[in-house]
Parts: sequence; structure tokens; C-alpha cells
Amino acid sequence: MVYSDGSISFAAMSLYNKRGVSAQKEEVHAAVKNLDQGLYPNAFCKIYPDFLGGDDDFVNIMHADGAGTKSILAYLYWKETGDISVWKGIAQDAIVMNLDDLLCVGVYDNIVFNSTIDRNKNLIPGDVLEQIINGSQELFDQLKTFGVNIHYLGGETADVGDVARTIAVNGTMTSRWPKNRIISNDKIKAGDVIVGFASYGHAAYETSYNSGIGSNGLTSARHDVLSKFYAENFKESFDTNLPDEVVYIGKHRLSDSVEFKIQNSKFKINIGQLILSPTRTYAPVLKPLLEKHFDKIHGLIHCSGGGQTKCMKYLPGNFRVEKDNLFDPPEIFNIIKTNSGSTNREMYEVFNMGCRLEIYCDAADADIMITAATEFGIAAQVIGRVEDADKKELVIKLKDEDIRY
Repeated sequence: MVYSDGSISFAAMSLYNKRGVSAQKEEVHAAVKNLDQGLYPNAFCKIYPDFLGGDDDFVNIMHADGAGTKSILAYLYWKETGDISVWKGIAQDAIVMNLDDLLCVGVYDNIVFNSTIDRNKNLIPGDVLEQIINGSQELFDQLKTFGVNIHYLGGETADVGDVARTIAVNGTMTSRWPKNRIISNDKIKAGDVIVGFASYGHAAYETSYNSGIGSNGLTSARHDVLSKFYAENFKESFDTNLPDEVVYIGKHRLSDSVEFKIQNSKFKINIGQLILSPTRTYAPVLKPLLEKHFDKIHGLIHCSGGGQTKCMKYLPGNFRVEKDNLFDPPEIFNIIKTNSGSTNREMYEVFNMGCRLEIYCDAADADIMITAATEFGIAAQVIGRVEDADKKELVIKLKDEDIRY
């Protein structure tokens, strides 16, 4: 990918790409370019006619995602500390990466979930499977108290040691939803402001501090932050065909403690807990917003793969998105940047950098969105705006740097 300023993207030339992954998934997008894009090509998820019910007033949505390589970090943390409960966080990651994508098209209730778990049985015992499966049900039980009903209909657990080095935890969500209650992003217009919801902190429905890492960029985070100790002792945790200079090049162990300030108070936590913070869901916040203020929401973007550049894919026309008031990056991203030596351009393309949800709306309605988030203990603020332009463009304005995509 070549940017408007002539520079080459992080995905094209970085350590991330050398490790066999891509922030922008160029090859994946090329492979599916000829497939049906659904009823609303700008919507965050593909939306199709109601094949299940045959009703023109409804649509069908199916979405698949997972915890990605974060499961490898859980494996390493479990082996190093003996804390098997870390796998419940991986269950949440796999669910939320599906659920919050569905939230971005307006779906927040009566959802079906099926899990897919591929494991190497020699390394991943049944106790780990129990943690993942029970952790999934516990999250569904919690979400039900907020009126978000997800029906857990089982799935597939396969012992495929020749395929999976350790374990892959994925899932699929399906919904049949009223067509007139879909957020398609087609209403995004020049003059809209962007309200950002923080990915970090301690939401009212979370049990502990959340670093904000989510479930994207974990290949980079893992290899850039962790030390050669893991390359030497856990060869099952990486592709042994990779060049040594890109494998576990950081200075930390997962059990290393770090200390930083939160609201002027010192906070101590270990690297593993930071990097394995379960992906926050915004379902408890978005459900009432979508019920009471549906017409005020012009667009929703989940800043997942592609980080702060994710919005570029879903703009309904030639607009310039200017983000000039993003949150200060929380500590986990400072740790990753320091270890990797990555540029700000690279960091903001791969990671959410502390803001994982964007609501596009009229400026007059921004306070409604912000109040809804803060009532749940989630920081929220206007992070930018949409302007007319000759082409799609994103400008991220930092204190000492403007980044153009």
C-alpha cells in the first residue's frame, strides 16, 4: 500500500510483514474481491437478504473471527505462571471480536454463537478446553444481564496437532435482524464528528484494569516485547522458519512487573496481564444507544485489524477523516513501541492505540454518546471529524506529527 505522501506502508516493509502477517490483509481482500459484497457494501459486516426466513423486512448476518495469536500468549503465560484461568480471557477475545463487529451494524440481541477450537492435544489438555468453554458461557451469562442475549449452540473442537502448534480459538455469530435497524455507514457525511470510546481503563462491567490491547497486532506485540527466552524454551510458540532477527526480539518475560500511573496513582501489573487483557465489549453501552438513539448514529467502526486506519475501508464516499484529539496511548502501546522501535505511522496502522470504537454522528449528538460511555466507566470524547475531499484520506494529528494515509 502506498500512501498519499508517497511513503510505503508498514504492512509492506516491516517486521510485521516479515513474520508472515499483514495489518491490512491485502492478499485476503484480493482473494475475496469477486464475492458478493452484500446489500450494504459500506457496512462493517456483510449483510444479506433473509435467506433463513424469506422476509424482505429482515436481513441475515453471519460473521467469523477469533482470538488470533493471542492464544499463544495465553499458552506461554499459563506455562510460565500456572494460571489456567487466563484461558477464559481467550474465550472472551474470540466472542467479542465477533460481537463488537455485529454491534457495528446495529445487532445487539438474539444472536447465535458457535465456537471452533483447533488444538494440539499433546500440549493442550482438557482442562484448558473447560476453561475456554466455561469462560464463554460465563460471558454470555454476564451479557444477558444487560439484555444482550447470545445463544451458545456448541461448535467444533478438533484435535489437529499436525495443523495447530498449540491452539486456535475462533467462533461464528449469526443473526436475523430487522432491515430498518441496520447501521450501514451510508449516512456518514461531511460535518460529522467522531466519538471515540476508550479501549483501556476499568469499565463498570470489568473485573480489573484493561490495558486496551484488544485482539489485533498480537504477533507484533508478542515478538517485539518478549525475549529470546521464549524462542529457546517454547519452539512450539512460533514458526521456526522465521529468521531469528524477527523472533522474540524484546527484553521482557511475561512475569516481569511494570509500574505506571493511572489518574496520578501508581499501578503495578505484570507484562502478561497487560498483553492478555481480555478484549472489551461495548455491548452494554451500544445496546441502549441503538435502542434509543438509532437515528442519531450515522456510522460505527470497530478499530480492529488495521487499527486507526480501519475507517478508510467503510467510508461511503470521498471524505477526509481527520483525527486530531485521540486518547493518549495507554501504557501497553508505549511498551510495544519502545521495544520494537516502531514509528507512530506503524503503531497507528496496526493497533487501536487506546480507542477501539468510533461513532459517527452530528456534533449536536456527541454528548449523548459520550454520556452513555461514561455511565459505564468508559472514557469517551470527540476524537475527530469528517470533511469533504477529492479522495479518501485519513489524517492523524499527534502532538508533534501529522500522519497521512
